[in-house]
Amino acid sequence: MATVELTAQNIESQITENGIVFVDFWAEWCGPCRMFGPIFEKASQEHADVVFGKVDTEAEQALAASAGITSIPTLMAFRDGILVFSQPGALPAPTFEDLIGQVKALDMDAVRASIAEAQAGEGAAEA
Repeated sequence: MATVELTAQNIESQITENGIVFVDFWAEWCGPCRMFGPIFEKASQEHADVVFGKVDTEAEQALAASAGITSIPTLMAFRDGILVFSQPGALPAPTFEDLIGQVKALDMDAVRASIAEAQAGEGAAEA
């Protein structure tokens, strides 16, 4: 599967309707982005069960701002609509492959329980 161009119009549906989504926030003028691009594209062809989307931060400035992007490239990973990874910087291919494996292996019931526990703690702190 090739990478998908993500925009303000389609990013939410891509994240919520697919199990695992990796998002690469990039720009044409960014050297590290151009270095990471082929690694991201190759992974998209090797993992047909995962959606790999790219956000051009120049064309989608409002989307990048709403996502809190302050440095590019920034890589985000979503699983079952939940943000499970976010980090600026280009990753070497072996590290990216390892990350893909880790996201696939996540126990999402444990992740949801952890989120619920954290939210309950926030509610108690506000009371």
